[in-house]
Amino acid sequence: MANYFFDTSALAKHYRAEQGTPEVERILREPGSVHYISRLVAVELQSVFALKARTQEITTQDLQQLQKHIATDFAARRFPVVRMLQRHFQEAERLLKKHAPSKALRTLDSLQLAVALSLNREGKIDHFVCADDKLCKVAEDEGLSVVNPS
Repeated sequence: MANYFFDTSALAKHYRAEQGTPEVERILREPGSVHYISRLVAVELQSVFALKARTQEITTQDLQQLQKHIATDFAARRFPVVRMLQRHFQEAERLLKKHAPSKALRTLDSLQLAVALSLNREGKIDHFVCADDKLCKVAEDEGLSVVNPS
């Protein structure tokens, strides 16, 4: 049994089938595993799927169904949500100073990674699940075991 932290890029594959979805679903079905997310995921998922609707990759009706599915999962507390604390913001700032100039680490990605690193230090996660190659590289450089479902 392993425990995971999901970045938005990976969890989005649970809500809409695309490359990497089978691997995400396999992880989510692992008996006894826990799948942590940060509070940012709810906000980022809305942005991801709104962009897909804006670019007509999905319909408005698809968007509404996705929003309902996400809301249902959050209401049912399917994924333990980690609150963002001051220490996460401080860690994100450290990560940006270290990695943004050379590896294009972005603001929200640094916050997600800061939460994952905190959980890893506490022994709560075994793997960081992320479908963003740049963020995966930074996470590996920071010592996390990374699963890239893409």
